[in-house]
Amino acid sequence: MNTLHIKKGDTVVVRSGIEKGKSGKVIKVMPKEGLVLIEGIGSVKKHQKPRRQGQRGQIVDKHIPLRASKVMEIGKHKEKLARKRNPKS
Repeated sequence: MNTLHIKKGDTVVVRSGIEKGKSGKVIKVMPKEGLVLIEGIGSVKKHQKPRRQGQRGQIVDKHIPLRASKVMEIGKHKEKLARKRNPKS
């Protein structure tokens, strides 16, 4: 079983991709796939066809999980920024 550096309930920041710089709380962790589901990040709109006659099609908001390697805990993120701003010579 794979272990991840992120746990459910952690506050994380996205390091790369379209959502870069956004932060949110981890809702679900999927260690076997290496994915995390973050509140308010990675939502897409899915167009759904009607399934029965007389039913209307609809647009559904769906959460898409991100790779765990693309996110970092907020505390570690702030430490990394501090090191960048004040490099040891």
